[in-house]
Parts: sequence; C-alpha cells; structure tokens
Amino acid sequence: MVAVRVGAVTAAGPGVPGGESLAGKAPAAGGVRLIAEEQAALRRVAVLVAQGEPPEEVFAAVAAEAGQVLHAQHAFIGRYDPDGTLTVVAASSSAAAVLIPVGTRFSTGGRNLITLVLQTGRPARFDDYASATGETGTLVRESGIRATVGVPVSVEGLLWGLMAVASREEPLPPGTEARLAAFTELAATAIANAQAREELRGFAAEQAAMRRVAVLVARGAPPEEVFAAVAGEAARVLGAAVTTLARYDPDGAETVVGAWTGTPAAVPVPVGTRKALGGRNVSTLVSETGRPARIDDYADFSGEVGKTAHETGSQASVGVPVSVEGRLWGVMIVASPRGPLPAGAEGRLAAFTELAETAIANAQARVELRSFADEQAALRRVAVLVARSAPPQEVFTAVSDEAGRLLKVDYTVLSRYDADGLATIVGHWASTESGRPLATGLRLKPEGRNITALVLETGRSARIDDYGTASGAFADFARDWEFRASVGVPIRVEGRLWGIMGVGSRIGPLPTGTEARLAGFTELAATAIANAEAQAALAASRVRIVAAADAARRRIERDLHDGAQQRLVSLALYLREAQAATPPATVELAGRLEGAVAEVNGVLEELREIARGVHPAVLTKSGLRSALRALARRSAVPVSLDLQVTGRLAEPVEIAAYYTVAEALTNIAKHARASTVEVEVAADERVLRVYVRDDGRGGADPGHGSGLAGLKDRIEALGGRISLHSPPGAGTTVQIALPLSGPTRPTWES
Repeated sequence: MVAVRVGAVTAAGPGVPGGESLAGKAPAAGGVRLIAEEQAALRRVAVLVAQGEPPEEVFAAVAAEAGQVLHAQHAFIGRYDPDGTLTVVAASSSAAAVLIPVGTRFSTGGRNLITLVLQTGRPARFDDYASATGETGTLVRESGIRATVGVPVSVEGLLWGLMAVASREEPLPPGTEARLAAFTELAATAIANAQAREELRGFAAEQAAMRRVAVLVARGAPPEEVFAAVAGEAARVLGAAVTTLARYDPDGAETVVGAWTGTPAAVPVPVGTRKALGGRNVSTLVSETGRPARIDDYADFSGEVGKTAHETGSQASVGVPVSVEGRLWGVMIVASPRGPLPAGAEGRLAAFTELAETAIANAQARVELRSFADEQAALRRVAVLVARSAPPQEVFTAVSDEAGRLLKVDYTVLSRYDADGLATIVGHWASTESGRPLATGLRLKPEGRNITALVLETGRSARIDDYGTASGAFADFARDWEFRASVGVPIRVEGRLWGIMGVGSRIGPLPTGTEARLAGFTELAATAIANAEAQAALAASRVRIVAAADAARRRIERDLHDGAQQRLVSLALYLREAQAATPPATVELAGRLEGAVAEVNGVLEELREIARGVHPAVLTKSGLRSALRALARRSAVPVSLDLQVTGRLAEPVEIAAYYTVAEALTNIAKHARASTVEVEVAADERVLRVYVRDDGRGGADPGHGSGLAGLKDRIEALGGRISLHSPPGAGTTVQIALPLSGPTRPTWES
C-alpha cells in the first residue's frame, strides 16, 4: 500500500485492486439500502451534534460518514479564512493515508472548486481537473484527483467554508451535491452550536474581566494600576499577544501608560515609551479620525509607532479611541503576531476603553479637586498678606513662590512696566532644579517677540511654546536662564496696565489653562499694589496735612512775634514815655499810666506764652534738647531729663517729640497727682525713641480728650508708633518711636 501526500498522490484502497474507483457503484440491494445507510450515517452524526461534541470531532465524523455513504475516495471540510485562504479542518480517505491532511491551506484564485464555491456561494463540481487553474488547481491535479464536488457550509447566513468529496478516476454521480448538502447542514449546526458556546464562554470571561477592572475603578485605584489591568484583561479576552494603552500628548507624540505582553515571543512595550505620531499605523489613524482603526498586515506600516509594532513582532492590530469628557485622550491597541484579529474585536475592545475612560475621568477629577484645594490654599495665604497690608515686596515674593510651586513650573517672574519705557523685575521664584535664582531689579526694554513685549503691546495674556523663535532683550534673558516656553498674564491696577506675571518652563510647553490659573495670583498682586498705592497716597496726604499745620503754626507764631508782640512792646514803651513826661502834680495820672504799662506787659507775656504753645521759637532756633529743657523748667511737676540726642533732627521729628512731651507734662500736671516725671530721649541711626514716665495714680484713658489722639495722628503720619501704659496706681508711661528717615511708606517704589 502506498501512502498519499499532496503534490504526488497515489492511492490504493482495501478491496479495490489497483486502486479501482468505488465512486458511482450502487449497493447490491439497490436504492432502499442506500437511503437507509445514508439516514443511519446522518443519524450518527446528528447524535454527536446533539451531544455537543467538539466541532473537530463532528467534522471528522461528517467527513468519514459522507465519504463512506457517497463511496468517495476522499472527503474533506475546509474553512475560509479572512486572508483569502482555505484551511482543511477535517479529512477522510478510503486509502491508507489521508490525501489532504488536516491543517492543509489552499489559496484561492484561478478556476478551481475552492474558488468557485467562495465566489458563488453555491455548490460546484469539477469532472476533470485537467482544466483547473490557479495554485490550488495545480496542487489538486498533482495529487492525482480527477473530479470533485463541493457544497458551501453557511453558518447564520454567512459562508463559513465548504465540504468536498473527490475521485481519482471518474466523475462523481449526479445528485452527489444534494446528498452532500445534508451532511453540510449537520456540520453547520455543529459549528453554530460551538460558536454559540464559545461566544457564551467568551461573554462570561469578558464580563468577569470587566468586573475585575470595574472593581479597581470603583475603589479609586491609581490610574496606572487600572491601565495595567485594562491592558491585561483585554488581551486575555481577545487572545492578543500585545496590548498598549497610550495617551496623546500636545506635542504630537503618544506616551504608553499601560501595557501587557502575553507570549514569550512578543516583545514588551515599556510604560513611558514615547513615539512621534505619523506615517501609517493604527495610533496615527485613530488620532487623525477619532474612530476605531484596523490594519491586518503590518508589512506596509511606517512611522515611529509602526517601527515599534514591527519590533514587538506584531502582524496585525486593532485600535480604539479613548475619549475623556468629549475629547480624544488616547488610544487602546491590541496586536496579534499571527494574523488578523477577529471581526468584532473593535466593539469588544471598546468596552474596556470605557472603563479606562472612567478611571481617567475619576483620576482627573481627584487631581483637579486636589489641585483646586491647593490653589485655594495658596491664594488664601497670599490674600492674608494682602489683607494685613504687607509691603508689596513681601507680597510679590509670596505670589511668585506660591504660583511657581502650585503650577510646577521652573521660574516665576513679576515685572513692572515703567514710565521710561523699560520693565523692572520686582519679584521672582526659581525651583531647586532650575539651578540659579533670577535678579530682582533687573531692567530691560520690552521689545521684540517675548511675553513681556506681547503683553505690553496687546494688554492680554500671551504664550510662547518655543523660545528658540523669540527675540528681544527679555528673550535673550529667558534663553540665558534656559527657558523653553513661558506664559504671561497682565497685572492691572485700577484699569491701567501695571506689569506682567510670567511663568517659565525648561522642559516644554506649559499646560492649557495655565493663563487662567495664573490670573488668580495676578489679581491678588494687583490688589496689594492698589492697597500699597492707596496707603502711600494716604501717608503722603497725612504728612502734607501735618506739614501744613506746622507751617500754619509757624506763620501764626511769626505773625504774633513780628506783629502783635512788637506793637505791644512799642505801646509799653510809649506809655513809659508818657508816664515820664507827666508833671509831678498829676500823681493820679501817673498811677494810671503805671497800671496801663503793667497791663500791657501782662498781655505781652500771655501772648508770648500763646506763641510758644502755637510753635515754640526755641525749638526752631535751638533744637529739641533746648526746647525740652524749657518745657522742664516750666513744668509744675519736677522733671528729670535724660537726653541722649546730639545735633539737630528732621523738623517733623523734633516737632512730634516736643509736642509728645508737652502734652504728657500737661496731662500729668492736671490729672496724675505725680511727684516726679522722667523724660528719656534716645536716638540711633534709624529711630528716635521718647519715654515719659510719672509716679502718679495711673489709669489714664487715651480715649478721653483729643490731645493724645492728635499726637497719634501726627506720629503715625510720620510712620511712627505711640503707646500708652497706665495701670491703676502704678503711674503712666507714654512711649513713641519715630523713624529718622521720614515715613516708611509701603510702596512698590521702595
């Protein structure tokens, strides 16, 4: 007996000397016995189908029974594959060896039985394979087969494959097609049942996989854990070798955030891998269309992503978009190293992407919530500084620091637009990774193409994503500090453009929305500036008021001295002259003149006292030390002086110190019932301090009377402080501190 093989086939069957054909020979008992044999064969196969036996066992039985009943030398069942080939899934032969072994693959094309059934979906026959063409026709002819009959196998209305019987000697009898069809129906039923069971098992496995991922999503697992689970579960359900979940980045690249490799032959794709989009590959197709994409042959793939697919050993892949809150976020891809993925893979994969989308949305919501809380805390810290009227420089430092840390940038810069056409850096912050701090006080011209110039020109927010194309002095400055990208937001104070707050990155473009988040800090900076300017204006106004009052006092004192006092002196002299010229006999008149002179001198002394109260001339002429000694001499309560002041001080400072001591001595004389008073005056390079202490009854209330209130206004207008300590029964201490350099105004000019 000779073995049979495709390509050079001979056959000899038992009871068939010389390989005599059995095709077409009728059973001895006639047609009735033939029908009985056929029904018995069909019944045996139907039992297998009903028992739910595996498809391969049913296929083998169908091929064997059909070959036996139809007295064919060879019978086989084949499945049409998506790549245009037919794979033999069952075979039977009356010879010792199977002519066409299971697993044999035939290509379609040309004129032959396999191609005709595929093209027409109807039964076909070849009574002489000498006229067949195509690769399959040649192989069948070389195997020694002369005639064949094939019937399509359809499952749920779709052409699944064919069943064929073959003869090596003569054509198969008429009616073979109809008789063969009964067996194909049983095969189709077995296939449908098997597919239903497989789909049910697949559905159960898919639901279990999705349930496992959903549990991770529900308990708020980190996104990277969910991504890894989604990739692994999807690959196992779909039978893929490689699965990747990638995020589309603003710079036209994709970053792998989840990956799974199921076979040792497949090359893994590490999480964090970044590849530029472009060329022909599934990732690029999905990014361009926003729809699922499939490529069944990687031979013509191109681009960086396509190269990665080749490196992993992938031959085909399917990709499904991942969308979060209505925008395309990324792509999920499954790949196969053997051939095209099954039809419907896109729909099944989409169910997993929905879970990934939920995980991403949840993670983003948590991140946004944390970010919002951090942002509010940062803004609140700055707002506290603004509310307590901290100096602008302190606010600028805090704003720069808080914004830089919150936005995770490398640099923060606050600049002021000056009237001379330059911009001055008034605040900055640099991350520890940036290497070096910026320079406060640096002044540059805002021209060219950079965010400082753009904000000045437009009055609106500006962004530059690549400082390689920027120009101007600020661009050179930014490149020197290794800026790659920056965003700037205008600072407006009472409707006018005051300056700019900018943030810079050494890595790449800053995220979308940076402008809006930065605006919250610029509003606080603007409020601080407006407050400082208002305080500066108020302080300047108070200083002007005090100066005007002092000037008025000096003018009144001068007018009294040069006018009324001089006239009274002249009047007194005139009266003395009149008294001297009075005759001796007019004693009464002389007495009256003497009284008039005394009255004029009294008025003159009172006027001098008033003039000293309005503005002490000794203070103007001799300074604080002499003026305080004069006060001590006139005090009704003994005064001990400790004057640690040499030389002259600023006039407003001397006046404030003098009136403080004068008011304190007046109050002590009227209310304190004190026996002694200590006055201490000391000055260093920056501050004059004055202490007035008595040993009286204490309990002084600064709210009663206007003297201390007026002093408080005067001292605070000069940037100083006044305090009163007066416990009952323990005396009273009045203390003031005055800056020697004038009022310390909280302005940005400082």
